[in-house]
Amino acid sequence: MTKKRVALITGASSGIGEASARKLLAAGYRVYGTSRRGSLAGKHPFPLLTLDVTDDASVKAAIDELIRLEGRIDVLVNNAGFGVAPAAAQESSIEQAKRIFDTNFLGIVRLTRAVVPHMRRQGRGRIINMGSILGIVPLPYVALYAASKHAVEGYTGALDQELRTQGIRVCVIEPAYIKTQFENNNIEPDAKLEEYDLIRAKLTKVVSKAMAEAESPEVVAEVVVKAAQTSRPKLRYTAGRLAGKLNFILRFAPASLLDKVVRKSLQLDEKD
Repeated sequence: MTKKRVALITGASSGIGEASARKLLAAGYRVYGTSRRGSLAGKHPFPLLTLDVTDDASVKAAIDELIRLEGRIDVLVNNAGFGVAPAAAQESSIEQAKRIFDTNFLGIVRLTRAVVPHMRRQGRGRIINMGSILGIVPLPYVALYAASKHAVEGYTGALDQELRTQGIRVCVIEPAYIKTQFENNNIEPDAKLEEYDLIRAKLTKVVSKAMAEAESPEVVAEVVVKAAQTSRPKLRYTAGRLAGKLNFILRFAPASLLDKVVRKSLQLDEKD
């Protein structure tokens, strides 16, 4: 059994998850990542456990394996998730909406339920949920993704209040655009409507440009390490310049200004 603090990061095969795993490894943690496909030999400097966050049995098996190997878990980073390509809210079916929430929100619930008993037994632990600035500043044409991240915000706040007396703290990270493969892995809306074709094409170009100019996943990973290591964690951490700007406007500026900033950033006219 290791004496090092043990960290588990879901969705760690690439992007923010992989960057966070590497940063935690460099900070002295014993790190395990997860991926639905498991580990590819030699590709990562940390082991990847096979885990599907939408499957109860898969979650239990992965956590059981981690405890068997290390005997403890000190940090859980709930990072696994996906989005829908820019589309109107009504262009996704109920089944697609359920799929998004099953991964982005219920995946966090499953992992949390699996690790909390071990953290309670230890008398300490840290749960870090990967949210989004869209969880507090929703943008149009990503309604279901934004809604799933709103759910993460509410769950995180309530859970932190519940668990802090047992030495467990919970926080949420709120990035904006980050240069990863995330957008390439977005699923297409499954109920497209012709009347949204033009705005969908326009927004795809806007988002692609924003992604090309976005900050690196290491920016988020540094915040993850900060949230993991500090003795007095904040409930919410923004990550990156754009997220910080939007959070500042939300907190201190009139709502009308935030509305204008949102529409201008997406190049939307009032009639759109």
